[in-house]
Amino acid sequence: MEDGDIMEKSVVAAVFTRPQRVLEDYRRVMELAGYREYLDPEQDLILKLNLSWTKYFPACSTQPWQLEGVVKTLTEDGFIPDRLFPVENKTVVTNPRLGAVNNCWLPILEKYGLDFIPLPEVEWVRHDFKAPLLVLNKIFPEGIEIPKMYKGRSVLHLPTLKTHGHSITTGAIKNAFGGLLKEARHYAHKYMHETLVDLLLMQRELHPQTFAVMDGTVAGDGAGPRTMVPKVANILLAGADPVALDAVAARVMGFDPLSIPYLRMATEMGLGTADPDRIRVVGDDIGNVNLGFRSKRSFVIWGDQMLRKGPLRFLERIALHSPLMVWAPLASNIYHDWLWYPTIGRARIRNFQQTDWGSLFEWYRGW
Repeated sequence: MEDGDIMEKSVVAAVFTRPQRVLEDYRRVMELAGYREYLDPEQDLILKLNLSWTKYFPACSTQPWQLEGVVKTLTEDGFIPDRLFPVENKTVVTNPRLGAVNNCWLPILEKYGLDFIPLPEVEWVRHDFKAPLLVLNKIFPEGIEIPKMYKGRSVLHLPTLKTHGHSITTGAIKNAFGGLLKEARHYAHKYMHETLVDLLLMQRELHPQTFAVMDGTVAGDGAGPRTMVPKVANILLAGADPVALDAVAARVMGFDPLSIPYLRMATEMGLGTADPDRIRVVGDDIGNVNLGFRSKRSFVIWGDQMLRKGPLRFLERIALHSPLMVWAPLASNIYHDWLWYPTIGRARIRNFQQTDWGSLFEWYRGW
C-alpha cells in the first residue's frame, strides 16, 4: 500500500484502557487521532455531552471519566476554560440540569473551571440551511431552529458505545441530534436514518471543525439507548470523521457498518466513510474485537414505531402531533423510571457496581 493511499483514509484511533489509567488513555486516544490538527485552542469549542437518561445508567450517557479525560487533556494543552462550552439539551423525558448531577458532571466541570450550559436556557434562532436536507425541512416546514451559540464554533462530541432501537447503533453522528434540534425532535424518529445524514450536512455549515471521543469502557447492548445490558469493553475511540468513527464502533459491536442505513447513505453522499477499506485504525489492534451485540427495541420504542411506521400509523397525527401527545412522555417515564429502572435496571446496576468501572463511578459520586 502506498503512502498516498494511506493519507486518503479516514483515521480512527483505538485504545484499550483500564480504570487505573483511563485519564491518561483519553489523552493517548485523542493524540493518536490527531485532535490538535482539527481543534484550535485559540477558538471557541462546544463540548456536546450525551444525556440519554436523567438517571445514571452504565453506558447510557457521557461517563464522568470520559468528561474528565477530555477536559483534562484540553486544558493541559492550552485550551482556555472560558472558551470551552459544555452543553446538553432536554428531551420530553430528560432534564439536563438534573442529569448533570446524576451523571457526576458538575464536580468535574467545576474542578476545571467550566460552566455547564443547558441548551433550553440559551437563545435559539432559525437557520436556513443551504444544503438540500433529506427530510428535516419537510418535518419542520416552519423552519429549523438551532442554538445561536453553535454558529461558527467547532464541536467535540462525547458519545458512548451502544446500540439504539431507532438507528441500530448510535454514536458521534447521533450525538448532534440532541444539540441541533429542539424538544420536538421526536418527530424525526420516523425518518431516523435520513435525519442523521441531515445532521452531518447541518454540521458542515455550522462548525469549522468537528471531532468526537467515544467511551466504550462500558458498552450498551440490546434495547438502547437506555434499557440496555451494560458490558465491560475497555475501549476508547476518537476521530474527526464521525462516519468512520461510528463505523468502527459498529464493527466493534458486531455489525456490518455498510448494512446500517445512515452510515451507508452518508458514505454514498461523501459525508465521511463507513467503508472499512477506507478507514485506518491507529493505536491498539482491535481487529479481532466483536462484542456480538444485537440491537433491540424497548417497549417504548416499539410502541413509537407502531404509531409512526406500523399498523397503528393511522393514529400518529392525533397521538404524537397534537395536544394529546402529553401521554407519550408520561408513558415513557412510567415505564422507564417507575417500572424498568427500579427492577431490571437496578439488578443490572448492581452487577455493574461489582466491576472496577462501577467502583470508579462510586468514587466520582463521592466527590
